[in-house]
Amino acid sequence: MRTLILIGAAIAAFAPLAAHAESAVKINPPAAEAPAPDGLETAVLAGGCFWGIQAVYQHINGVKNAVSGYAGGKAETAHYQMVGMGTTGHAESVKVTFDPRVVSYGKILQVFFSVAHDPTQLDRQGPDHGSQYRSEIFPQSEAQAKTARDYIAQLNAAKAYKAPIVTKTATMKAAFYPAEDYHQDYATRHPWQPYIVINDAPKVQNLKAIYPDLWREEPVTVAKAAATN
Repeated sequence: MRTLILIGAAIAAFAPLAAHAESAVKINPPAAEAPAPDGLETAVLAGGCFWGIQAVYQHINGVKNAVSGYAGGKAETAHYQMVGMGTTGHAESVKVTFDPRVVSYGKILQVFFSVAHDPTQLDRQGPDHGSQYRSEIFPQSEAQAKTARDYIAQLNAAKAYKAPIVTKTATMKAAFYPAEDYHQDYATRHPWQPYIVINDAPKVQNLKAIYPDLWREEPVTVAKAAATN
């Protein structure tokens, strides 16, 4: 509750700027998806700065952990300063570990496309520009790849957005490299940081407003997940 109060107060304090944050888009869930596998499942998603993506998924019931990191490039270049150059092939990404019996992969994607980022922006997201901020889903199985491709086709056919979706889905099982410790739980630890207030806190608020059935009041942070393992 303390985290949410701080975020709310931060949004109010920076209201004139936060008003320019990207709006959420209400969309239907995937029309069909594969049966949930046994045990926990992982999703690796890229959609701009990983601080906001991580914060959104940390507030979803059924999510066991959400870790900021890099995917799409090599291990030796999976470092923030190098990735920031936009030449490593990496995208700032989040690895979401979740219980598919509580929240399905389809719901994970529904939140990704409607709340977490704007899937029509090519190699950018809000104020951030470069291929490291691209929209991409890194499927962890053929079933995930098919669900993602079919869902994008469904949303484009329904004209859910004013422009076509540019999200990539072809990179199967890309290696994921956790980001530096100071990036983990960043939005939770720095709710007053102007970038968080303007760009990321509104996403968390939109999640609560649009998906109350998925909402978890207390975020599951990397620090808490590590303490319970």
